[in-house]
Amino acid sequence: MPDNDPSTGGNEPTIVDVAALAGVSIRTVSRVLNQSPKVNKETRARIQDAIDALNFRPSLRARALAKGRSFLIGMVHNDRNALVLDSVQRGVGREATRRGYEVICHSVPVGDPGAGQDVLGFCRRARVDGLVVMPPVSDMAGLPAALQADHIPAVAISAVPIEGYGAVLLSQERQAAGDVARHLLALGHRRIAMITGPQDMISAIERRAGFVEALEEAGVGPPVEVEGDYSLAAGMTAAGRLLAISPTPTAIFAANDIMAAGVLKIAAARGIAVPDALSVVGFDGSIVAEMLTPSLTTVARPFGEMAEMATRHLIDLIEGQTPCDLDSPVLSLVPAQSSGPSTDPSDSGPSSP
Repeated sequence: MPDNDPSTGGNEPTIVDVAALAGVSIRTVSRVLNQSPKVNKETRARIQDAIDALNFRPSLRARALAKGRSFLIGMVHNDRNALVLDSVQRGVGREATRRGYEVICHSVPVGDPGAGQDVLGFCRRARVDGLVVMPPVSDMAGLPAALQADHIPAVAISAVPIEGYGAVLLSQERQAAGDVARHLLALGHRRIAMITGPQDMISAIERRAGFVEALEEAGVGPPVEVEGDYSLAAGMTAAGRLLAISPTPTAIFAANDIMAAGVLKIAAARGIAVPDALSVVGFDGSIVAEMLTPSLTTVARPFGEMAEMATRHLIDLIEGQTPCDLDSPVLSLVPAQSSGPSTDPSDSGPSSP
């Protein structure tokens, strides 16, 4: 073993050590590291064995200089839900690491007049090779064109198709919200209410539309609605309003799990049994759904899988490869303890709050 073998307390192994152990030139090792096709299978395997034996990790700076890239992937978001954001970051990170890239995350002040320039400024400062754009940032008007003008490859995740990105991974939230309505209808509920997300966000608009459309298709009038902002406080405030009307709803659909947790909190404080007197459904499928008592019926969104797929497509674009397919992931309703059959024979539609 060379003197700089980390197991002997020396410095980190270098490309020189790999070349010496494999019995090849430094140039040949460099070609393997840069995935060049100009190395035969046997030599490639010998070099990989040397890399593994030495636990060699190529310098990101050296690779960047050799390839004229930073090997950095940017992820821009404006999600205050740490549970969702953690899953997304892990998904982006898994694929980026597998492909030899690092990830830099940046929160964008969506709604600020300078939000678009904020994204471009981040890309220029960090010198990212490409961008994964999460909603609601992905839905900002003019952003795809601005990224194109700066020659920044970008893949977006959104609830609706958007022109101008390298690709868009669609999250079928309208259909999933319709599944929530059909679930509650199948349980016999007719006095149904909804706590929407902020109606300046496409995700919230799509969830509301899908829910309302499914109720109307079943011949049930539109739900009583209270708008929230996806926070726990908003869920509690909205639940207080909805549970004060007469007759009270027998089911409430909250447009995310955090607001649904607020509904459960208010129901418990008022002695309203869930699901016997009130069914509650959320949206996201975050870990909080399993932590609540009763466990929350929710729509599971595979955040990590979606982020991983978007990152894979982005790196394919960056490296000039044929991009992977961006199939829309399945958003599935996961029944749990918080929803059950309506026990109210007069369930015929609530009045307005």
